[in-house]
Amino acid sequence: QVQLVESGGGLVQAGGSLRLSCVSSTIIAKLNVMAWYRQALGKQRELVAAIARGGITNYADSVKGRFTISRDNAKNTMYLQMNSLKPEDTAVYYCAADSTLSLRPREYDYWGQGTQVTVSS
Repeated sequence: QVQLVESGGGLVQAGGSLRLSCVSSTIIAKLNVMAWYRQALGKQRELVAAIARGGITNYADSVKGRFTISRDNAKNTMYLQMNSLKPEDTAVYYCAADSTLSLRPREYDYWGQGTQVTVSS
């Protein structure tokens, strides 16, 4: 069983930055795809960004140019650098991972518990 633990959320003003981390209990080199999802209050969960083991990425249009996803296999950790944050980025952010070779929005086998990001205007 893979456990994923997110951290790095918090309260930030619009225009600010945060970096989220997702630590895996297993060697992430074995996980073909890792991803960040978010769910705002009253809305459906949506894909933010996904990264394949080889480094190929996929971003939601709403975060392109502002967010950067990365993974450090040596630390078994995935990151989401979020810059130029907007109030509409406010949500609970979840990391997800599994061995399926797809970067599209989909269900994943493993999920973290989530970390709250709040952007004030």
